[in-house]
Amino acid sequence: MKIKSDVLQACLDYANKRIANYKNEIETIKESIESNDKSGEEDDSGNGKLFNDLEKNSQHLIDAQKMMESLKSISPKMVSDKVVLGSLVKTTTNNFFISISAGKIETETMNVFAISLGSPIGMLLKNKVKGDHVAFNGQTFTITEVI
Repeated sequence: MKIKSDVLQACLDYANKRIANYKNEIETIKESIESNDKSGEEDDSGNGKLFNDLEKNSQHLIDAQKMMESLKSISPKMVSDKVVLGSLVKTTTNNFFISISAGKIETETMNVFAISLGSPIGMLLKNKVKGDHVAFNGQTFTITEVI
């Protein structure tokens, strides 16, 4: 299951990078708010925008942490006949890793799209098995393997 381990690691790296970026952005915003407070400026419109940015980045951080928790529940050794969280799904057109929405992941042996079960394509693939046909965006493809 090396391919699943490789793709899972790429997803973990993606989530870790997002978490680190949001934490850094939050720290920068907090520093800006503190420096504005210390300067004693009467205009609070700058701080209002900073507080909005802080709130948005805090929510993005929570979402990224949820991604990480979801990834931690995946075992690359898990095998299922049905498409479930952690499945690597090979089709006649693309390969999908059911995990988080992380986009295209290129490995040494294949390209894989990391998608969540809640995505439109993820919902169509859920509980499907080898040989099932799936229609998406005007194209029909066949599941050739579920790992």
